[in-house]
Amino acid sequence: MNSLQLVRLPSLMQRTSGRSDIVIGLIDGPVAQTHPDLADAKLRELAGASASACLQTDDMACRHGTFVAGILCGARQSAAPAICPDCTLLVRPIFGAAPAEMGEIPSATPEELAAAILECIAAGASVLNLSVAVISPSGKSERMLEEVLNHALSRGVLIVAAAGNQGTISSSVITRHPWVIPVTACDQQGQPLGGCNLAPSLGRRGLSAPGDQITSLDPAGTTLTLSGTSFAVPFVTGAIALLWSAFPYALAADVKLAVIRSGVGTRTSVVPPLLNAAPAYQVLAASQGRMTA
Repeated sequence: MNSLQLVRLPSLMQRTSGRSDIVIGLIDGPVAQTHPDLADAKLRELAGASASACLQTDDMACRHGTFVAGILCGARQSAAPAICPDCTLLVRPIFGAAPAEMGEIPSATPEELAAAILECIAAGASVLNLSVAVISPSGKSERMLEEVLNHALSRGVLIVAAAGNQGTISSSVITRHPWVIPVTACDQQGQPLGGCNLAPSLGRRGLSAPGDQITSLDPAGTTLTLSGTSFAVPFVTGAIALLWSAFPYALAADVKLAVIRSGVGTRTSVVPPLLNAAPAYQVLAASQGRMTA
């Protein structure tokens, strides 16, 4: 079973490839927009604090951003999952050269992340993809991030965030926030991927998604196969973008509820249930009064 089938995305992907007015804020590394499998993607870029161009194709930040972009908006005929290629991808680079290995989540300061979130919201993002960790937030910076996440709630902008790859039972100011959908990675059998963080907040409100041996785009114009929580997040983000494309007048809270309720499993563990896109569509269709067979 491939990654898309594991979370029952193919039927939703057959219904829609997305809408351009559904805007995904990708807060990540820069994206190699010259990749042939991104040639038809609807990309917009916001100027970040770091260099926005992929000046070197072997730069870790560029690889990370391009890889996640391919999962979301690569060409459907490519080797990447290419979940929602007709949605608009709003690229907001947040880190430059990344010394970490690709299996780890690149990090940003709380101030950098808060600024990026606010800019994406102001630019019209519908949902934010946060495959990024926060560097040692202080009490003051945690409060600042809480205020920014509250602002996203007030604007109806959904946020999907990585749980992390430290192999601990722990959460962060981001993954604990009730508006955020925290995501951890699973293997091809749907079991938690070794080394990924788990937490009570993940079990209660989060989801698992494929993060083991995922193939997506490389800045050099080819593909890479990587693992980690970073690469599980866009499966959930992409599912949300497709659901909103199918039901563009749905409220953010309804879309969030449909995705969370779709997970198969109990909510009494630190391990969240697996994303299940097909019933999420039916839950949202019912809430919109448009149930289909």
